Amino acid sequence: MTGRWVILVSLLMLAGCTSVPTGVTPVQGFELERYLGTWHEVARLDHSFERGLSDVSAHYSRRDDGGVRVLNRGIDSSSGDISEAEGRAYFVGESTTGHLKVSFFGPFYGAYVVFELDPDYQYAFVSGYNRDYLWLLARTPQVSESVMQAFRSRATELGFDLSGLIVSPAAATD
Repeated sequence: MTGRWVILVSLLMLAGCTSVPTGVTPVQGFELERYLGTWHEVARLDHSFERGLSDVSAHYSRRDDGGVRVLNRGIDSSSGDISEAEGRAYFVGESTTGHLKVSFFGPFYGAYVVFELDPDYQYAFVSGYNRDYLWLLARTPQVSESVMQAFRSRATELGFDLSGLIVSPAAATD
């Protein structure tokens, strides 16, 4: 019975990594073709896999297997070297819902939840499986102050702790 318990707990933990945080709703009417291309990280909550990186961007393109190729790129602030990570993403449910699972390491996936998206696909608010992961992505490295304020307001409303928010130095303009 112990072995089965370990397997069950492990499966639940892995499934939880692709779930949506309570109260966060993925966008509906999501169009992958419009989302593909390059997005710049305007703001994020700190986490280990991007710690020390600046000028971070993500490029999304189609994979032959129907998934999405993810190429994340940033500059290591201490060395100046370019850091890249390639992953793959797949929809968790319907392809019209902004909820994908992303993997940069073997069979392990994490949630990628687009919970707000500009009608023209110029900016997106994205979370992971819990409130420790949060990004403001945009097609350009800068966003208007109104977009930045909308991001902060929406994230706060949804229970994200923004005390550790990292904002790109050139992010907000008017």
